[in-house]
Amino acid sequence: MLKRQEELVLSTHTELYDILIPEDHELRLILELTDFEFVYEELKDTYCLVDGRNAIDPIRMFKYLLLKVIYKMSDRDLVKRTKTDLAFKFFLGMAPEEEVINPSSLTKFRRQRLKDKNLLDLLVAKSVQIAVDQDVLKSNTLIVDATHTVSRFNKKSPVEILRNYSKNLRNTAYGLDDELKAKLPSKTTITDLDAEKNYTQEVIQIIEKQPYVRIPAVAEALNMLKEKLDDINVASVESFDEDARIGHKSADTSYLGFKTHLSMTIERLITAAVITSGEKGDGPYLQELIEKSEANGVDVKAVLGDRAYSGKENIDYTEANEIELYSRLNPQISNGAPRKHWDYNKDAERFVCPAGHLATRKARTGKKNQNSNQSMTYYFDIEKCKVCPFSEGCYKPNAKSKTYRVTILSDTHLAQKEFQETEHFKEKIKDRYMIEAKNDELKNRHGYNVSQANGLLGMDIQGATTIFAVNLKRIIKLRQEK
Repeated sequence: MLKRQEELVLSTHTELYDILIPEDHELRLILELTDFEFVYEELKDTYCLVDGRNAIDPIRMFKYLLLKVIYKMSDRDLVKRTKTDLAFKFFLGMAPEEEVINPSSLTKFRRQRLKDKNLLDLLVAKSVQIAVDQDVLKSNTLIVDATHTVSRFNKKSPVEILRNYSKNLRNTAYGLDDELKAKLPSKTTITDLDAEKNYTQEVIQIIEKQPYVRIPAVAEALNMLKEKLDDINVASVESFDEDARIGHKSADTSYLGFKTHLSMTIERLITAAVITSGEKGDGPYLQELIEKSEANGVDVKAVLGDRAYSGKENIDYTEANEIELYSRLNPQISNGAPRKHWDYNKDAERFVCPAGHLATRKARTGKKNQNSNQSMTYYFDIEKCKVCPFSEGCYKPNAKSKTYRVTILSDTHLAQKEFQETEHFKEKIKDRYMIEAKNDELKNRHGYNVSQANGLLGMDIQGATTIFAVNLKRIIKLRQEK
């Protein structure tokens, strides 16, 4: 049963907050900036309003998720810190002496209350609206890019995951206890998930009894191992992320995970985001980012992006909507759209087939400086084509090669070629670096380099809360600079 919580639980000790939490504390400023009532209105239909036990207020649960990404913590470490951190309790609307939640409640909240909500668009739109209300968002120029997030399960099996995290815990504890090896059970030597789970549980139980378990390094390693074990116990068949896909940072380096497509204003406020699996290209999401930004209140007049956004469809779309596109042409993608479901990976500089396989090599054909058009041919691994579920109509049985050819039309984008050579273009495109710094902030300061949970749902929740927190912090900074 959902029962409304007062803004702050009445207590004789709440005056401690005024004494101990300074006026310029980050969490106090976020509370002053944001009315979180929208969270209750958005989520109340996921609760029963009349029957059952009293539920924890959804606003408080949502604030827990914000704290998790602001301070880059596991669920267990977050709850543990909340017990003693008055700033956290103040932010959560708790009395100083009030009991905290069980960490498992956060998992249930994410899976049961947020699974059918378009949280990403909701929170980005809300943060942009706050920026508009605070009169700190005035730019009509967007900077677009995509950033990678590695799946928390990467390319490892559940057994490998448990072994890696238990090894990290053991190594951390060995430096504090010379006799620990004798206390631990023998490590498993076979690849059996049940055996590895039992071994992991024994290691956890033994280290929990040691006096040094309270040392932060040990506690953090222990909590991370517990969290991984919980995930695998709940959905061991999903421990390798079914939604994650292999993306390429270059022709030779790849990752298993997701990609977040972002648009940001010159004020460094994120105005729209789209989260996809890792193999998707950047260019096809430009139109969606522009439309979402405009729906959120940005009057878009110019867009800055790298070569991935210079495809013909994007040039036609921005021209039709009177938007200046500052993106240098790339002959491989800018001269005619590829066939449906074929995509171009600008990091690897290769095409990706509908099954997600990257071309193994490329070659240019035709003579330069001739009237006839040159073409670029991309070659694919036919061993993969032979067993590909999309091979019908794409790969001919017994063929010795599979290629994809793109014609390079030298005159198709003459206007864009002339535009990118102007001094105005060269000066404007210099601002594109700003979004690289924003990607770095998301990853290194807020843990966006690795997914917190498996699946696109988990990434949407992580992306929504992280971007919301980052935008709020930026709005506070911009207000202080006014």
